[in-house]
Amino acid sequence: MKAPEVKDLISFIAGSGLQEVNVETAEIKLHVKRNVDASAAAVAPAAPVLATAPVTPLAAAPAPAAELPTAPVAEAAPVAEAPAAPAADTSNYIEIKSPMIGTFYTAPNPESDMFVNVGDSVKKGDVVCIIEAMKLFNEIESEVSGKIVKILADNMSPVEYDQPLFLVDPS
Repeated sequence: MKAPEVKDLISFIAGSGLQEVNVETAEIKLHVKRNVDASAAAVAPAAPVLATAPVTPLAAAPAPAAELPTAPVAEAAPVAEAPAAPAADTSNYIEIKSPMIGTFYTAPNPESDMFVNVGDSVKKGDVVCIIEAMKLFNEIESEVSGKIVKILADNMSPVEYDQPLFLVDPS
């Protein structure tokens, strides 16, 4: 793996939101891990600096800050919660999961129709989507036969290894 390829991989990881990636080839072993806390701290704006009067060495402890008057807080009227919709029984559905990390695509190109839509029947071996990983477009085939009930990933969004992509009703 050449330096530009490593740089492209790191750029891809940074843009995808992935936290950790391991890549191993015959010539290189690469482990990239993002430190979210450090990057958040680096991005956080600096606290504003207040100008203060010079302190003389003989000055005593600073006077306590004056307390600001507080306004009475009006109580908000309770908000009625909407009744929760009954959850659909998904126990008999089978998930088609991502076999790799990459970018999820529902169609071979922007002008084409989607590989599958909700309600479509699929057979084992049918192509259901494409996942782009390191500039390679990998066709993902269904491992089950049945009817597509739900598409769980958004088009052109990053996906993780073993992330559910589709729910299939095998009956």
